[in-house]
Amino acid sequence: MSFFKRIFSSEKKETLDKGLEKSKTNFFSKLTKAVAGKSKVDDEVLDNLEEILVASDVGVNTTLKIITRIENRVASDKYLGIEELNQILREEIAALLSETNTGEATEFVIPIQTKPYVLMVVGVNGVGKTTTIGKLAYQFKKQGYNVVLGAADTFRAAAIDQLQIWADRVGVPIVRQEMGSDPASVAFDTLQSAVAQNADIVIIDTAGRLHNKINLMNELTKVKRVMQKVVGDAPHDVLLVLDGSTGQNAFEQAKQFTAATEVTCLAVTKLDGTAKGGVVIGISDQFQIPVKYIGVGEGIEDLQVFNKYEFVDSFFK
Repeated sequence: MSFFKRIFSSEKKETLDKGLEKSKTNFFSKLTKAVAGKSKVDDEVLDNLEEILVASDVGVNTTLKIITRIENRVASDKYLGIEELNQILREEIAALLSETNTGEATEFVIPIQTKPYVLMVVGVNGVGKTTTIGKLAYQFKKQGYNVVLGAADTFRAAAIDQLQIWADRVGVPIVRQEMGSDPASVAFDTLQSAVAQNADIVIIDTAGRLHNKINLMNELTKVKRVMQKVVGDAPHDVLLVLDGSTGQNAFEQAKQFTAATEVTCLAVTKLDGTAKGGVVIGISDQFQIPVKYIGVGEGIEDLQVFNKYEFVDSFFK
């Protein structure tokens, strides 16, 4: 298919290949065993492939869609050899992801008509939320944008301190208050400061607790409402950060947060340390919320814009 002929940045692609190595190795070692001794794609191969996709945390519903697509290919092509299965998987999964009309971006960009562009970041503690914000700030600053951070996760002193460390490292201003302060107050001050500085981008960190969904919903709603007193249509995006290494638990977190607030995009982190990279495919398909960023390493450059063609090419090559 033509979309695999695109030219990827060799350095970015190399990092992506390396970051998905565990997932790819795990997937193909199972696939190799499943097709051993087979010459064509038959019902037994498809049954085995279904098990492998589910075990790779692609998710049951998405797996069934992929299997149906491959069954249709087998029916229309009459005969498909095992050696073609890899290419068919790449094509059908990329086509499935294409149905969401997302994952086309290759650079860190924001809507040019919006200033300041306000990004509210949500996610449970431990998923790499603050690190993702720091790396985003770095990437946006590298693109020439003026960035302001807001430490509205006031529930934990460590969250405020960690964001301060990232702000210092990247060289961007941060608005913070003491632990226990009203998160909405921090968000309000951050936006006022950003407008005064003529900033391009504001990234607001928020609390990551899910012990009481009603409290979380109320808090996030209040933060949004207070921000809109300064920037009428803020936030422009709500980014949910998920830990890819938790597999099915990431699906559960996505369910919880999408019920608590309107999530417009996703970041999936820690893909380099896990064999569960298939979770990106499943989450993208099941929630119909675009995966915007993926974390494929610990380095400051290892947060990437998610491009479905690059991802599928790395996973199935």
